[in-house]
Amino acid sequence: MPVIRATTVSDELVAAFARLMPQLSSSASAPTRGQLEEIVSSPATTMFVATDDSGTIVGSLTLAHFRTPSGVRAWIEDVVVDASARGRGIGGALVAEAVGTAKELGARTVDLTSRPCRQAANTLYEKTGFVARKTNVYRYVP
Repeated sequence: MPVIRATTVSDELVAAFARLMPQLSSSASAPTRGQLEEIVSSPATTMFVATDDSGTIVGSLTLAHFRTPSGVRAWIEDVVVDASARGRGIGGALVAEAVGTAKELGARTVDLTSRPCRQAANTLYEKTGFVARKTNVYRYVP
């Protein structure tokens, strides 16, 4: 399964997110074309997409990367693989591309979060070298 960086927003990318977002989140809306353009053009994010043999987008991952006083950090967000394509190594390929890019950017760490109920995702992250941290995650909703 090829994994590429999304650098432009096509009708196919917009349609893929309309199909994939409900599989990722029951509360988040699919991003608009303008929002996708903002993501792919931002110097702080890299969007990866995976395609099947016919070229259909079947997965995506966004890597956020930023400098802090203690060094470059990277954060993996919104990993999603179409239900029809799961179990074929697509998630692992997306994560590997993101980790490789984070290393190229000089990131000290690559972080992500995953709900405990997402057993397959958590297994994937552990298989790809991520280690659960004993930390508190806090969220503020304005």
